[in-house]
Parts: sequence; C-alpha cells; structure tokens
Amino acid sequence: MARRDHYHEPNAPKANSLRVAVSAFVLDKAGRRLLMIRRTDNDRYAIPGGGQEFGESVTQAVVREVQEETGLVVEVTGFIGIFSDPGYVIEYDDGEVRQEFSLCFRARPVSGELRTSSESKEVLWVEPAELDDLNIHPAIQLRIARGFEGLDQPFYT
Repeated sequence: MARRDHYHEPNAPKANSLRVAVSAFVLDKAGRRLLMIRRTDNDRYAIPGGGQEFGESVTQAVVREVQEETGLVVEVTGFIGIFSDPGYVIEYDDGEVRQEFSLCFRARPVSGELRTSSESKEVLWVEPAELDDLNIHPAIQLRIARGFEGLDQPFYT
C-alpha cells in the first residue's frame, strides 16, 4: 500500500484514523551504529516499526516488527518516548489518513541476520555521521535524535 507523509502542511488531509504504532531504536553490539531500513512504501529511511496487533503487548509488537522488517531478534531495553504530533499525518491510497501515535523503544539485538522484507528494500547499520546523507522524514529524525540523547525521562508530544 502506498503512502504519503504530511508534516505540518497547511493543506494536508484531516486524520480519520488513529492506531497504536511502535518503533525501535536499535544500536549494534558495539553501541555505535543505528539499525535502519529503507521503506518500500515511501522509499525513505526509518527505524524499524509498525502497528500493534490484537493480542500482543507494545513490547511484543516491537520485537515482531523488528524481526519482520530486518531479520533481527531484539530485546526491548528502555522507553524513549511518545510521538503523537497531530501535525504529522500519513495518507494511504485506500483513503485512510492516520494521525501519528508511536511509542518509541530502545532495543538491543540478540540474534538473527540482516535481511530485507516486503516492507524493507534495504536494511543496514548506519554510523551517526552518515544519517544526514539519508532521506529520513523529520518525524523519524526526531525519534533518532531523542534516542541518541539517551535521557532518563521519556519524550512526549
């Protein structure tokens, strides 16, 4: 399904949907490089994540989404924050316009091998200095920045 992200655009469509989503800030075992995917639906780079499904906790959703999109099994180790900016909406080609509501978690890899999926055309470890060279949506850039800050208190909007 194709999507278009609207970030504080005055003519953006109004949201008609809200869904719990999760994302994962995962550093490699050395604690330097960030796990990123290149999404198939909008061709942008992002940290792994997606919607919570019925019957699972948000941390189970994090583990499932990271494994589905990257091939890695992770362990959730902390909470970065709640990202719910109503100025960020995602428009899907089926008519859904979803307001952002994402819980971002810190996680560490425990097993698995990097691989792509139907949602990720590229999976890679990225040095922080290389992030500026990637096409990353501002809403995802905010999550990444908060993840690297490593604060004890969660961020929220």
